[in-house]
Amino acid sequence: MKKLLGTKVTGDAPLPEAWLSMRDEVMHELGIGTMRSMRSVITGIFLPSLLCTEYTMGEKVRLWRGKLFSQKHLRDVMWSIELPDVVPALEIPVYMLHGRHDMTCAYAETRAYAAALRAPVKGFYTFEESAHSPLFEEPARFRMVLEQDVLQGRTGHADSLNESAVEAPDLTR
Repeated sequence: MKKLLGTKVTGDAPLPEAWLSMRDEVMHELGIGTMRSMRSVITGIFLPSLLCTEYTMGEKVRLWRGKLFSQKHLRDVMWSIELPDVVPALEIPVYMLHGRHDMTCAYAETRAYAAALRAPVKGFYTFEESAHSPLFEEPARFRMVLEQDVLQGRTGHADSLNESAVEAPDLTR
């Protein structure tokens, strides 16, 4: 963590590759990356994705090729965009299912964007025990939201977005 904090990073893209590598490692150590309990990308998500029987081998290969492509060609663009300025409104329903401990897509910023976004139907759902993957970390609630809200075009289980204060995750665990 000290090494990460000591690495100079400016707001300019591209971000230093050494910092990005340390960032991922530290996020997993703190439980604020892919999943709160995941400490390794290899054992936590790569190997399980290869063992998943729901996908063909071709789909598994394309999944990881797509991830590598995104990191190589899109990451700096994604990190330099102010999404509220680029996409202030959508003409489709929007459902954001977000882990409170997620710092891959920071919770507070995502929630603020959800509050400002204009859409015909809009739901923001906080998963209190999740980081970036509530689908895997809180699967029962995730499924309930999909079945009872998303598939029905409702937002009955969504958070209120009128609250002004958003608590950051506890990084001292």
